[in-house]
Amino acid sequence: MVEPDWLSARFAEHQDRLQAVAYRMLGSRAEAEDAVQEAWLRVGRADTDQVENPGAWLTTIVARVCLNMLEARRARREDAAGALPPEPEAPHPSPHPDGPATPEDEAVTADAVGVALMVVLDTLTPAERLAFVLHDVFAVSFAEIGAIIDRSPAATRQLASRARRRVQGTADATDAARSPKREIVAAFLAAARDGDFAALLELLDPDAVALEIRGAHAVAAFFAGRAQAARLALVDGAPAAVWWHRGRANAVITFTVADGKITRIAVDTDPGRLRDLDVVLLPADRREQP
Repeated sequence: MVEPDWLSARFAEHQDRLQAVAYRMLGSRAEAEDAVQEAWLRVGRADTDQVENPGAWLTTIVARVCLNMLEARRARREDAAGALPPEPEAPHPSPHPDGPATPEDEAVTADAVGVALMVVLDTLTPAERLAFVLHDVFAVSFAEIGAIIDRSPAATRQLASRARRRVQGTADATDAARSPKREIVAAFLAAARDGDFAALLELLDPDAVALEIRGAHAVAAFFAGRAQAARLALVDGAPAAVWWHRGRANAVITFTVADGKITRIAVDTDPGRLRDLDVVLLPADRREQP
């Protein structure tokens, strides 16, 4: 039987890393602390006689706790009125201010976990998020990650690759988020939610077409008061809107813009086509708040 003092010492030795893993997984300092505390309770009940690598073993326990928390969070979220995830808390300063930063420091400090990245991570499934964070940030092997999520190393590699492509698009999303088309789409969504008929008319081309409805007045009348749950997004790199539910798009609204006016609005709800789209949710600004 492993001595409690030895177990406490090993947990304390790796606690900074465990906290960093949980924070990266959950995006919340408070939830990360809860996850590490729950992991410690599990450690106290576990059979530790066969533990050969305490650091890896403890990381696995924390990762499983975080995975459960992410799945519970996803199940609770009903995506009410297009609300975005809360802005993550500011990371604490490095515990080693006078020395070189450790990998754990870098994972929880500076701008490593910004609002844009957390918005992107929130679009991933819990398994994708875990695979990406553990492998790309903390260099955990695909075999070890696969054991946590009950997938083969090859399947885990695919999960991480898919998540990586989404995260790597964050920088492009930032640039596209400042584009004139993004401003037009954001203004349209805000005017639709507010039922601002005059603002909608101002954004629409006189001959605009949407859902077989023709003419700016008819299109504006149709959308006025609608789009309450639509979220601003990049769809295959272009500003658009999505109805997002439990980690996936149920519908995508795309906009054709010419000379600063919306000429066409299309809505796609086909699950097969939506699965193939690369969707990156964008943070809301004040005009987009419902």
